[in-house]
Amino acid sequence: MARRSSPEVNAGSMADIAFLLLIFFLVTTTIETDSGISRKLPPIEESEEDVVIKQKNIFTVLLNGKDQLLVEDELMELEEIRAAAIEFLDNGGGKGEDGCDYCKGKRDPRSSDNPDKAIISLKNE
Repeated sequence: MARRSSPEVNAGSMADIAFLLLIFFLVTTTIETDSGISRKLPPIEESEEDVVIKQKNIFTVLLNGKDQLLVEDELMELEEIRAAAIEFLDNGGGKGEDGCDYCKGKRDPRSSDNPDKAIISLKNE
């Protein structure tokens, strides 16, 4: 018996038909858009709350018209401000919850309580 070779199936037309069916279903289907849940939001309150900041937690730096720096009402050179700011921030002068466990400062009660509560205020005239 002679072996017959099986005829090959043309796969090109099969891919064309599959893409045509895909395009047909994409075009004919409808896509529902979700509108979400409608809610009425409350009106925005324009009340401004006053933040209470202890005066000892503010490190004030003033620059006057003569290019002089006044740090905490004392004349200071520009090179000295960094050390003064670090001393102010790392003080840890508070007690209890206001205190700072990791601060290595002098714990001066007139300086900042905690680095998280300290503010450096810069002003010029």
